[in-house]
Amino acid sequence: MSSRPLLLTALAVATALSAAACGGSETAPDDAPKVGLGPLVAAPDPLLGSPISDSAALQSAMLTMDLLPEGFAPIPDPVRDLGMDPAPEYDAPDRSGTDPKACGDVLAPIEQQLPGASAVADVRYSGPNFSSLDEDAASYPGRGAAEAFTALQNTFAECTEYSGTDADGVRVDYRLEGREQNTIGDASVSVRLTIDSGGYTLVSDVVVAVVDSTIVQLVGTGQDAFDPAVVTELATTAVDRIRGADRGV
Repeated sequence: MSSRPLLLTALAVATALSAAACGGSETAPDDAPKVGLGPLVAAPDPLLGSPISDSAALQSAMLTMDLLPEGFAPIPDPVRDLGMDPAPEYDAPDRSGTDPKACGDVLAPIEQQLPGASAVADVRYSGPNFSSLDEDAASYPGRGAAEAFTALQNTFAECTEYSGTDADGVRVDYRLEGREQNTIGDASVSVRLTIDSGGYTLVSDVVVAVVDSTIVQLVGTGQDAFDPAVVTELATTAVDRIRGADRGV
């Protein structure tokens, strides 16, 4: 399954703890205005800046811990950050997947969905109460960023409701809807993905923005929805940092 794995990891752990404590959890509060997914948002034509060609430069523009709400800590990448070998293949079958299959791409890293980037970067943070903040970005030559932005929105439109299973075969239900958000960067869309499994719920608030020739995706996940003002601030900061990397600031 190509969806962001941290979502299902957090969901599995939180479900187990909740079941042990009280047999379930109430649905997360619905405190952010939502809208229909609506028509596609177009990237600027022409794009407003050049692509980034150095992944290290893009990585240095990712959100750092000092910019996050209190209580968040980085999740190191085992291979890139810790120098470990890639995870081995296991004999146990992986029963994860989604129906439709294409919806497995929802919240997957941008470059994984649309190969061909000239630079890629990502960071992941864990926070209080099984929350997480993930940011990934991909810069593309030519009109690649505009094409990627359209493709991501097409995936959202096709996956408003879908289901799947985790690696152990446990059913997971997903609901995707538009989320009210002022434009961030050169063009942006925002959605909320609600994830239900075993009577437990996680909410992911997502902003995908075009900044010059780069696409950045910010995902805040928790048992409760993130404060909309926090999502806006973090997404705006993420865009500003990438624009600075593009222009050598």
